[in-house]
Amino acid sequence: MSFTDKRPLGWLLQQFQLQPGKPAIASGLRSLFILGVPIGIGIITNHAAESAIATMAAWFVGMVNVDGAYRQRATAMIAATIGVTLMFLIASLVSSHLWLAIPTTFLVIFITGLASLYGNVAASVSLITSIMFVIALAKFASFSNLSTLIQHCGLCLAGGTWTTVLSLGLWVVRPDVPAMQIVANCYLSLSNFVDLASQRALNPKNHQQWEQRFLQAQDTVIQNLTSARSVWTTIWTRQKGANLRGNQLLVLIEDINQIVNSVIALIELLAIASEHQLFSRLEKEIQQVIQQSAIALQMLSQAIAKGKNSPHLGDLDRSLEALEHQRQVLRSQILNQTINSQTDNYSALLNLGKITASLTKLAEQIHTDAEIVTDISLGKQGNSNAQRDISPPAQAERSTIIDTLRNNFTFDSVLFRHALRLALITTLAELLASLLQLPRGYWITLTALVALKPNFGGTSQTTVQRVVGTILGGIIGIALVLLVKNSLASAVCFLLLVFVAMSVRSLSYSLFIILLTPAIILLLNIISAGGWKVGILRIFDSLAGGVLALLGSYLLFPRWERQQLPAQLEKTIRANLAYFQQVIANYLHPEHNAFADSINMLRHQAALENANANAAAQRLFSEPRHIQGEIEPVMTLMIYIRGFFSSVTTLAEHLREFSGEYQFPELKRLADTIVQVLENLADAQGLGQPPQPLPALDSYLEAIHKQIEQLHTARLSEIATNFNTLTPTLQAVQEQTPLSTELDRIVNEIKVMHCVIARLQE
Repeated sequence: MSFTDKRPLGWLLQQFQLQPGKPAIASGLRSLFILGVPIGIGIITNHAAESAIATMAAWFVGMVNVDGAYRQRATAMIAATIGVTLMFLIASLVSSHLWLAIPTTFLVIFITGLASLYGNVAASVSLITSIMFVIALAKFASFSNLSTLIQHCGLCLAGGTWTTVLSLGLWVVRPDVPAMQIVANCYLSLSNFVDLASQRALNPKNHQQWEQRFLQAQDTVIQNLTSARSVWTTIWTRQKGANLRGNQLLVLIEDINQIVNSVIALIELLAIASEHQLFSRLEKEIQQVIQQSAIALQMLSQAIAKGKNSPHLGDLDRSLEALEHQRQVLRSQILNQTINSQTDNYSALLNLGKITASLTKLAEQIHTDAEIVTDISLGKQGNSNAQRDISPPAQAERSTIIDTLRNNFTFDSVLFRHALRLALITTLAELLASLLQLPRGYWITLTALVALKPNFGGTSQTTVQRVVGTILGGIIGIALVLLVKNSLASAVCFLLLVFVAMSVRSLSYSLFIILLTPAIILLLNIISAGGWKVGILRIFDSLAGGVLALLGSYLLFPRWERQQLPAQLEKTIRANLAYFQQVIANYLHPEHNAFADSINMLRHQAALENANANAAAQRLFSEPRHIQGEIEPVMTLMIYIRGFFSSVTTLAEHLREFSGEYQFPELKRLADTIVQVLENLADAQGLGQPPQPLPALDSYLEAIHKQIEQLHTARLSEIATNFNTLTPTLQAVQEQTPLSTELDRIVNEIKVMHCVIARLQE
């Protein structure tokens, strides 16, 4: 849910919107082949019911969500294959006795629920093994003898093995494909991010909506960048050193971070420039360069994914030349005016020059990356900057399995509470289905199992998507059962639905459920008679399971986001404060140039905390209205924290041009005061106390403004004799004007943050 759309209907419609990207056709074809083989064998051999076991195992293992190196995928899929087989065995052994099945259900779901402590991959594996346990407990509950049990477990193992072998068949041939693909995804999300930057001046009436989209796109790039670093580390750190392609990919990954920083700084410059009338004279050319940059990054993404040479970037170069030409024309016009009327225009002209310089550097960076992409496709070591020294991503220290479990085995742990809640609700659903002898009652259990998330917002969102998707998909399934009578035709329809469902799974969970539901209904009619009534049962069982999930999330050990948000906001403010302190230290001590790595690390940490705070705010908006409290201050605070981050990033980018030969005397006192205010705001969030009154920040700014005016006046006086000469005055103007402008914006952002936090603490 976005910050700007809090209407119930708008929120509901957003659950069915497609995410950016293209359908995963390869994933759909792979799923088609994975399921088609066991189903086909079952139909040919007249053992459709038995083949359903292998089909389910193959399907579940194929749905394990792993975006990483082949070694990670292999580990996850082998674990999933063993897990689904073990769950099938346990369920078969306890299914005949309700007094044994119920406590076993609780233990199994609780243990698998704790698996999410060890990351997303473990959570994905535990979910599909839990689903297999629930289905096996209800659907394959009776076995005549031990040999049948062994046979069915063998089918389960064979299905999972089939998927694993098929999915990892290219491992030996191209072991670095996952890294190539995830880097390509990074550049695609970067292209979307840059494209949004070009739309900044086109949305004056909907600026808040544009800003939310821009920030979400920025978070997506940061998350993809983090994933790419993780995948690179997994593939190459076990070797003594990365090979040529590994080094080239590492440079491409780290260049993404630099481009993001350049674009953030560019947006700040555009925000400042757009307030002056001169901006309209170059607006069209600036927008064209940004759009061509986005197109170039998209073409780079395609080249990386397909292993081809990078495309020519002539359109980008031509748009940049047009911008520079128009800027020079404008510069000549402004500087030829009378000196007395130039002061305001001169400041705007400087800013437009900085925008042009920033776009030029962005284009140069894209050209450098294009050279690296070409070198990768040709398998050669080029003459580009790919040979520069970039340190591999640092690996986080990992706790042992026992330590992680011990640290989280407490009610203070959100994941422990979730595992317990999940086990209780799933066990209750299983007990009700058994006692009431509901036909296909395990669908209630499955819906509750899948819909229940660690937070109420996630539960409500998944429940709505699953229930509404099941209703629509159930109607489609009923229609297909009534219209398609032939078993072969039903099998074809089933495979087509699976193909499309798996292709759009990454784009929309709701659409995935809409397509998956009729596929399941058709599958059940293929392996056993059920008719159209199966669709009705599916709809009502999903409704019942969704209600159970919502009640469990609301009543059982809830940890509302309103209670956790202050701690997250405190971490976010402190991360941004640390970033600001390191950047401003470089301005105060420009002779020390060893801070670049520290700035990059602190910037990335601040960006991650900003994304975490944004995600926490999104969860808050999905909670019940009487729990949320006042939302508007939270929205405002998030926007201005992000604005502060952008201003600091702009200052960090400006450091490249800062010599430090001219210093503002008031800069250190202003910086110390800003640090003091931010520390107090973080303390106020953590302790739940009102912040202290703001000190006199404006007095420091006024002194800086006077010095800037003096510099501008001195520069205008020497223009007649030193039009194109880089004088000390001109250098001071070029260095200090952007610094002064960003300090103005930072002080304004801090004032708003102080006001909002004071409101929140009331």
